[in-house]
Amino acid sequence: MPEPSSRLVWSLRDIEQRMGFRGSRFTRVNGLLSSLIAAAMTIAIYATLMVVEPNVYTDMLTERGFTPYVIVFFTIWSLVILMIKLSKLRLQRRALELDLIPEETGFVLSVATVDRVMDRLFQVSDDPKSFVLLNRVHIALSNLRNLGRVTDVGEILRSQADHDESTMETSYNAIRGLVWAIPILGFIGTVSGLSAAIGGFGKVLSETDDPAQLIDALKGVTGGLATAFETTLVALVAALAVQMLITFVKKREEEFLDECAEHCQRVIVNRLRLNQIETSD
Repeated sequence: MPEPSSRLVWSLRDIEQRMGFRGSRFTRVNGLLSSLIAAAMTIAIYATLMVVEPNVYTDMLTERGFTPYVIVFFTIWSLVILMIKLSKLRLQRRALELDLIPEETGFVLSVATVDRVMDRLFQVSDDPKSFVLLNRVHIALSNLRNLGRVTDVGEILRSQADHDESTMETSYNAIRGLVWAIPILGFIGTVSGLSAAIGGFGKVLSETDDPAQLIDALKGVTGGLATAFETTLVALVAALAVQMLITFVKKREEEFLDECAEHCQRVIVNRLRLNQIETSD
């Protein structure tokens, strides 16, 4: 059995489990935990801004209505999700370093030896089904006795690989929604600012015909327009930054899934020897 330090204990090493929350499977993220962390960080940021000397940047986040507050929260929430996913991905990648096959010269994986490999899965991890690679191997080997050809095992592994890829894609649904909402909130803030600025100018028009007052009111409108568009600027910059990070993290996950497929081919399929290999169609 592997040394305790090298054994993958998901219940102790998963970041969500360590924080006292139910750990989501594979690289999925617990929505409640991520939202609570994001809320705490947002409060901390705005508490800091309260004691910082006001400037153009603090005004963009605190003096433009309610939308900047929501934009900051959604942005931080997205970043927290990505950071948790990276942590969970690092844990998943550690399964690639495990020796799943007994270290014996000429060891052949067959119906007679499959139980040894199955036992090995539970020796190297407390819960193989919580790891992408180990779960994929577990599913294939669990069906080994019912299969007659090596190609059947390979087909199960490919099917599970497709399922894992689909699971990975759906794990980004929440953050995609946040990235979609961030610029929309920016536009809402801009429209709100435009309405207030134009409404103020209309009020002046209805109350006076003095050209000097009209000019002053028009200056207020143009200043209001600049202020209103700042909200959209903040939102677009935030959405762009988050989208770039999503691309980076997703690429890492896709590379990991490719490595899992290669690992299964090399360690499992290439070592299989079945009694009924290719004897019949």
